[in-house]
Amino acid sequence: VLFAPAVLALIILLLAVPLIPATPEERPRDRRVDVLGAVTVTAAIMLLVLGVERAAHAGAGTTAAIIASGLALIALFVVIERRSSAPLLRLGLLRSGPLVRANLAGLLFAGAFFGFQFIAVLYLQELRGWSSLQTSLAMLAVGADAVLAPTLTPRLVNRFGNAKVIVAGLLLAVLSYVLFLPIGMDTVYLAMFPTMIVLGVAFALAYGPLTIVATDGVEESEQGVAGALLYTSFQFGAALGLAASTAVIVAVTAGDGGAAGLLDGYRAALAVPIAAAVLAAAISAFGLRPVRNRR
Repeated sequence: VLFAPAVLALIILLLAVPLIPATPEERPRDRRVDVLGAVTVTAAIMLLVLGVERAAHAGAGTTAAIIASGLALIALFVVIERRSSAPLLRLGLLRSGPLVRANLAGLLFAGAFFGFQFIAVLYLQELRGWSSLQTSLAMLAVGADAVLAPTLTPRLVNRFGNAKVIVAGLLLAVLSYVLFLPIGMDTVYLAMFPTMIVLGVAFALAYGPLTIVATDGVEESEQGVAGALLYTSFQFGAALGLAASTAVIVAVTAGDGGAAGLLDGYRAALAVPIAAAVLAAAISAFGLRPVRNRR
């Protein structure tokens, strides 16, 4: 599973290189790369995710030390960016309210989305004994966003605006996770289907508009940085969501590996995506406030 994407990426790279047009050198040759900033923020993210994941395995002291180290590295990253002549992230970019809201909502939305997928797959395969193919087909409805995102979402955005569509998508995500709470040992797929299809609609409504809001109003020269910041938030959120869901499952099922214990663990872990989606909706709701005209 981990090896196949690497091979596919290599094939795409080899096929793409001849198609990339030659362009004149535009960047100054003396441009420096903020290596220290990149290493610091990457290490900080890794430690924070590790701290959340180890919460159910290690003692409170160890967990607190790991998380504190991650937060300390974030503080160091801020200091480095303030003093760097070519910062990885110009901190002034974070003064944009829409950009910050989009990143926070994107982090939480991704955490909820990937956390739920992890829980659902474990439930279907480990508890219900479904095969990988059956599980994939069961979750296929979530892929409805591939059809809705380019067709329905742009129309809704044009009519209601990004903020309303994002909030609607996040609230639908909350609904989809709540609908999965009654799962049991013999729940039929028809009872799970509403969760899958509603989640697909939610993803279609939230994901695209979040990327628009995250880069709206940003200077053209910083569009790449704003986009990269959002996708970093998505990836960071996904890792946190998986780590938090795992920690809850491990904590609840500790000492009880039976079917009833696993089911309790999966149900308890659903609190992670539900809480994350609710918080994301609350943050995005601030974007619904009317903007006063400036003279």
